[in-house]
Amino acid sequence: MKLRDCFWIWGHHAGCHHTGEAAAYKIPGENRMGPWEGAEYLGIPNCCRVVFNGIPEPPFDAESEKLKQFKKVIWSVLGDASSKRNDETGDDLTEVLRQAEKYPNVVGGVLDDLFRPATKDARLTPEDLQRIAERLHNAPQKLSLWLVYYAALFDIDYTPWLEAVDGITFWSWNSEQLAQTEKNLNRIISMTPGKEHYAGCYLYNYGDTCPLTLEEMKFQMDLYYRFLREGKIKGVIVCSNTIADTGLEAPEYLRQWMIEHGDEELNLK
Repeated sequence: MKLRDCFWIWGHHAGCHHTGEAAAYKIPGENRMGPWEGAEYLGIPNCCRVVFNGIPEPPFDAESEKLKQFKKVIWSVLGDASSKRNDETGDDLTEVLRQAEKYPNVVGGVLDDLFRPATKDARLTPEDLQRIAERLHNAPQKLSLWLVYYAALFDIDYTPWLEAVDGITFWSWNSEQLAQTEKNLNRIISMTPGKEHYAGCYLYNYGDTCPLTLEEMKFQMDLYYRFLREGKIKGVIVCSNTIADTGLEAPEYLRQWMIEHGDEELNLK
């Protein structure tokens, strides 16, 4: 396996991080690259295609057609927090299962913004997750279930939810959390033995509404490279195509990093 095969783009529709409520992030430049264009530019072969602000709406066929060139695709069962149709157990599981039957590169589903730390609960119950996982596992081609977990969630016990999934993607939202990523990644790995772990890699500092520094981007890639080599994580998820063509330093650093390291051989268990 090549190192790049462990990388995924967190795919949102082009321009969506520059408009609406997301404009508050103050991302400079303009984004015209969709998930495939952004991933191709960065040298990433896999995609987590995640509903953002309710887009896309089912059926997902037209979007899946755009994703046919990816090696692997994970579709969102639960979109981001602004995707209101996914509140109150309104997941997109049936549509994800239909996409997997039609498109062989669909290998699972992911739950975005599942947890609500302000109210110390979640948008779905552990029983909901178990039901979703069972349906994915029993699909004609067995599918995986992933969720998003942030560094800010450690103070709340979400063990029943974490136990119900196959993969955990871990994200550091701001500079303060990013500086603690090695400690926190080790923590979530030790908390959830037997799960697949993926490091979330931001290309923009959404938490502090400013660009990542070159030093922060280098810190991320050095850490994730080491963790991949040590077998601690199974992959890295890059957020996102919405930053890839904005002219910032972080995506350009990643692009050159992938040119340098992407074709290295990696042996994962």
